[in-house]
Amino acid sequence: MLRVAVPNKGSLSESAIEILTEAGYKQRRTTKDLSLTDVANEVEFYYLRPRDIAVYVGEGTLDVGISGRDLVLDSHADADVILGLGFGSSTFRFAAPPGTASSVKDLAGKRIATSYAGVLSDHLAENGVDASVVRLDGAVESAVALGVADVIADVVETGTTLRQAGLEIFGEPILQSEAVLIKRHGVDNPPNGLQQLVRRLEGVLIARNYVMMDYDIPAEQIDAATAVAAGLESPTVSPLHRAGWVAVRVMVQRAEAQRIMDQLWEVGARAILTTDIHACRI
Repeated sequence: MLRVAVPNKGSLSESAIEILTEAGYKQRRTTKDLSLTDVANEVEFYYLRPRDIAVYVGEGTLDVGISGRDLVLDSHADADVILGLGFGSSTFRFAAPPGTASSVKDLAGKRIATSYAGVLSDHLAENGVDASVVRLDGAVESAVALGVADVIADVVETGTTLRQAGLEIFGEPILQSEAVLIKRHGVDNPPNGLQQLVRRLEGVLIARNYVMMDYDIPAEQIDAATAVAAGLESPTVSPLHRAGWVAVRVMVQRAEAQRIMDQLWEVGARAILTTDIHACRI
C-alpha cells in the first residue's frame, strides 16, 4: 500500500485531512488515532508531527507526506516537492527593534533567533552573511527583549505580535511557504497509488479554484462571449428550443466569476448561473 504521512495537529492537520477527504480518501475520526488504513484505496495514513514528516519521507520510511515547505527546507531532508496544496500559506521574515537593520546585509556579526535554523542558515550563506544563529523552539519574538538575540527570523502573518514586542519587519521575505506534497528524492519508480493521489489532489485544487458557468445567448454573439470566457479548452455549446439561441457551459476561475458574469450580460447573455465543482480531472 502507499504510505502517506499526514500532520497530526494544528492548522496543517485540519486542512490536510480536509483535502484528502475531498479527494476520496478515508481519514481518522479522532486525534487519538495514530494511523489508518484505507483498504478501498490501498493507502496507509500515518499521523505525525509536521516537523518530522520530511525526515520520514526523506529516509524512505514513508512514501509521501504533507508538510510545510518551510519545514521541508528546514529539515534538509532528502525529499522533493511534488505539488503545492494551496493552504497553510506563511511568510518567513526578519524583525528587530527599529533602526537595527534594513536588509540581510546588515546582519553580519549579529545574533539571530529562530525556530527554523536550517532555513535561516541557508539564507545567510546564500547572501554571504556571517551571523550567529540561536535556535529556539518557540516564543521567538521574546528573544530580543530577554537579551538572547539582536534580531529574530520567524513566520509572520499580521505582524501584530511583533509590534507588541517592540519589533519591526525589515528586508525582503526569507521564504514564502505553503503546504506541499513531498516524496523521497531520486525515486525513479513511483510507488503504487502515488499518481492516483496526485491526480485526485490536483482535481480538488482545480475544483476549489474554478466554477462551472452556464448561460443562454443569441448564436450570433458566441464569438463575443467566448472572448470573455474561453474555458480551459473551449465552451460547450448546445442549441436551445428557442430559434437562434444557444446554451453555453464553460469553466471559469472562481475569483473572476462575478466580473465575467457582468461582461457576459453586456454582450447579450442571459440566465447566467454558476455552480460549484466538487471534483474533476483535467
